[in-house]
Order: sequence, then structure tokens, then C-alpha cells
Amino acid sequence: MPEAAPFLTEAAHGPEGARALWIATVDGKRLRIGHYPAANGGAVHGTVLLFPGRTEYIEKYGRTAADLAAGGYHTVTIDWRGQGLSDRLLDDARTGHVHVFDDYQRDAEALVAWAEAADLPRPWHLIGHSMGGCIGLRALMNNLDVASAAFTGPMWGIRISPVMRPAAWAISWGSSQVGMGHQIAPGTKPESYIASEGFDGNMLTRDRDMFDYMRAQVLEEPKLQLGGPSLRWLNEALKECRALSRMPAPDYPCLAFVGTNERIVDVARIEARIAGWPGARLERIPGGEHEVLMEGPEVRGRILREILAHFDAAGGVASRAERA
Repeated sequence: MPEAAPFLTEAAHGPEGARALWIATVDGKRLRIGHYPAANGGAVHGTVLLFPGRTEYIEKYGRTAADLAAGGYHTVTIDWRGQGLSDRLLDDARTGHVHVFDDYQRDAEALVAWAEAADLPRPWHLIGHSMGGCIGLRALMNNLDVASAAFTGPMWGIRISPVMRPAAWAISWGSSQVGMGHQIAPGTKPESYIASEGFDGNMLTRDRDMFDYMRAQVLEEPKLQLGGPSLRWLNEALKECRALSRMPAPDYPCLAFVGTNERIVDVARIEARIAGWPGARLERIPGGEHEVLMEGPEVRGRILREILAHFDAAGGVASRAERA
């Protein structure tokens, strides 16, 4: 029986009964996962595996899980190794790090194993945000047992200027060869972005309430904070994005969203992937920043309605109009 883990119940704003647990990976890493149950008293249509982005943690998706719960879905999510309250991998815990990008698949497999043991309702579906979209795409290519997938600002490429891209490859690769891969990537800071930057001009959301919601969580529990990535992480991420771009699209129904003011991931890579994915659809959010699920109620409402309809259709659930 997995042991209960700390969870910021009040700060998460999740559905009733939300909890966190400790699980272990096959290589001995202790991870924290979150389970947000479907709303009490309503029909249950399945379970969402929510793969968060770099620097993120399970409480950040409490409001999203509440919306999914109201739509009839359980949500399970995770603090990836090296972030949240899961095992950090460097002496300087502020630096985001991974040894090889495929280690995240070990984390995903541990999450899936717990969901299977807990007998969470099927069909299962995937939501992947940013780095979680990269991890999720690889999991789909590894035949993740889900009926459909949705992505928001997926990291299928990292936004780097053409002038700086060769240097990013060279420096990130060379640093690991000389034992410096643990150093923080140039141009990033050890401090948490959401904790140290102000709302004005931020690259995450246009909604002040959602910005304050995220900020309050990491200030209440500073151990959730994470700064910039290590040079090793950067090189591993660049290699993984390149490898995925050369592979054919997996055979799953896919829906993706990206803000028109996206400034963190490579939008051209997203467009190219969706263009080569039969039946996939890309929705652009006018003026949206990187975290479209952290926008205001109108935008979030639209996105969640479309995601729920997408999951319902893939899972054989009658449309909401038919059920009304």
C-alpha cells in the first residue's frame, strides 16, 4: 500500500477527496503522485493521466482536475523526478536535471502501474503540457494504454533563436563531456520563475488570478520551487525532441492547443507534428501564453469543454447534448 504524501489541499482547489501518495520507480526514485477523484454522484467516464511540464507539481492542476471531475473523469498526475516533492537529483535542488530523458518514461510507467493497481476507471486518456507533452508523445509511441490524447503547449521543440541553436547544442553536449552537465543552462536563473518574477510581462498566463494561484502554492511550500534546467537536461531535451520529430505520428486521436503568443516552445514543431498526424487537430488560442490551461475562466472553459468532448468521443460516451 503506497504511503500518503504531503498535499496542499487548500491551495490546490481540487475536487473533494484529492490526495497525494509516494510511489517508487524501478530504478529506486521516490516520486509523489496525485489522485483527484471524479465528482461524487455523477457518471464516471474514465481517467485522465495528466503529464505536467518542467518545474510543475501536482497541486498546480487542482483547478483543472476539478473541471475534469465535474465532467466525469478521475485525474492522476505526478511530480517528475527532479521536481516538485519527488527526489531531486542534484546537490543544488533548484536546478532542474535528468540523467537521460528516457528516465521520465520510468516515472510514467510507475504512475501507470499505480493507476492499474488502483483499478482506476477506463478508458484512460492523456493530457500532456509542455515537457509533459514531450514525455507523453514518447509514451504514446511506446503504446501507452490510452484511448486519446490532448496537449497544451507541447514541448516538441524548444524555442531557441536560429543564431543561438548551434551554441545550445555545442555547450550542452560539451558540458557533459567535461563533468559540467549539472551546471545551470546559460540565460536561466536558479530561482523559481513564478516566485521571483512579477505578473506584468510574464510568459505563462494573461490571467492575474491564475498567476496568483500558482505563486501562492510555491510560496506556501518552497520545496515545490524549481529554477532553470541543467545543461545536461537541455542536451537530453534537444536530443529527445529531434528524435521524436523523425518518427511517424502514433495512432491515437489527438487534440492540441497553443497560444498565439507562445514564447517557450517551438510552435513550428507543433504545427509540423499535427500536420503529419492523421485526424489530429490544432487549436490556436488568440493572445494565449504558454500555459493555456492557466488562463482566465472563459479561455479555460473553452479548452476544457473541447478536451472533454474529445475524450468522450474517443471513449464512446454520448455527447453532452445527447445526455441533456
